[in-house]
Amino acid sequence: MNSVSVRGLLVRGMLAGLLAGCLALLVAYFLGEPHLDAAIAYEEGGAEAPGHSHGSGGHDGAAAHSHDHAEEPLVSRTVQATAGLAAGIVVFGVCAGGIASLAVAYALGRVGRFGPRATSLLVAGGALLAVYVVPFLKYPANPPGVGDPATIDRRTQLYFLLLALGVLLALLAVVAGRRLAPRLGSWNATLAAGGAFVAAIGLAYALMPSLNEVPADFPAQLLWQFRLSALAVHVTLWASFGVVFGLLAERQLLPGSAPARSVAAVS
Repeated sequence: MNSVSVRGLLVRGMLAGLLAGCLALLVAYFLGEPHLDAAIAYEEGGAEAPGHSHGSGGHDGAAAHSHDHAEEPLVSRTVQATAGLAAGIVVFGVCAGGIASLAVAYALGRVGRFGPRATSLLVAGGALLAVYVVPFLKYPANPPGVGDPATIDRRTQLYFLLLALGVLLALLAVVAGRRLAPRLGSWNATLAAGGAFVAAIGLAYALMPSLNEVPADFPAQLLWQFRLSALAVHVTLWASFGVVFGLLAERQLLPGSAPARSVAAVS
């Protein structure tokens, strides 16, 4: 594939990432923000999380009094929930889309006999698994009010260490699958590489320390809903990117041809 084609895929990947980021933003705003507001209310003690009580009236009064005298944040909650949220998710979508488009350009014709759309979905699914699901299952997202501020640096380091490990192991699994395919066949090689990936991640889970800093009185339903909404944002982003970029890449690489045509025809 020549440099012009790769450049075109990069631009289309960033556009697909932009659209995917906008869709993920809608999910984050309408699904995630209400749970985040409830968690903030629990943390500040100035309002109760839906369906839950904070305890005695004396505790609530002290918390409310403390909240009244708290300093105003540098960035208001309104700005955080609108412009800040939009900037973070959309910028991430554009950057992730550009990187993923390069991965698709490299994978085309090298990972099975898949066309642009199927390859785009495979890369998007692999990115979701390695970049988010793998660290999420060990260190899931926590809302405000959960976690010790003194351990935030350690928790961040562990999370990104597992993220990097997930990406590295996913790449190794792809390489192993390709090398085993001539001897085992594509199906068996894929199963062997996938099994090795799962086993390696399981070993990492067992060796890396577990963190459980959820307060005993934190609403379990709120915690569960917050984590599901965080997962939904990333699923929306990567799924929509895979679909949109696959369509755009196919139109660039196989203009006027049937969707099922092999990418080998343009390599």
